[in-house]
Amino acid sequence: MDNHKEKTELENVADFLFEVGILAKTPRSGFFFLGSGEQSVAEHINRTCYIGYCLAEMAGDVDTGKVVQLCLFHDISESRISDLNYVHQKYTERFEHRAHEDLTASLPFGDKMKALIDEYEERESKEARLAKDADNIEFILSLKEQLDIGNERANTWLPATVKRLKTEEGKNLAERVLTIDSDAWWYGDKEDEWWVSRNNNK
Repeated sequence: MDNHKEKTELENVADFLFEVGILAKTPRSGFFFLGSGEQSVAEHINRTCYIGYCLAEMAGDVDTGKVVQLCLFHDISESRISDLNYVHQKYTERFEHRAHEDLTASLPFGDKMKALIDEYEERESKEARLAKDADNIEFILSLKEQLDIGNERANTWLPATVKRLKTEEGKNLAERVLTIDSDAWWYGDKEDEWWVSRNNNK
């Protein structure tokens, strides 16, 4: 008797949602080599989406929603192949294409997801190039954060990462990122009396 039961579409969607949860537990392995900092793949994807949104709005001539979707799925295969940094990639064969095929095959909207992944990988559209720049700028931001707390090795990694940028929007944003302190958004005016008294007269 064959007890095999075909999964429903909703079960496949539920499986996918459980799968992407592992991205929050999958470390970005480059930080091991950097010597400081830590980040999950999910954290990387999250900020990459915000960067992609900003770049798309700065460009003004692209589909912002498309850019954000490309960012959302750009590292989706790492739920299955993990994060392989540049050293690992020298000695490891990556089967991202197979992971993408298997991951999307069972989903009712898998063809749309696969089309987004393919567009990102091909880099032919401006949306895809902006999404890739967002991916690299996220790493630039992470390196700048580590540099600002004293890891000088991060400074030696930055030039090669900046050279990967392809769009004018990405290059301009990265240039500005590297000129400001990573804590300027909350601790910009260090002479502000707030940091001493919090406006409390007691």
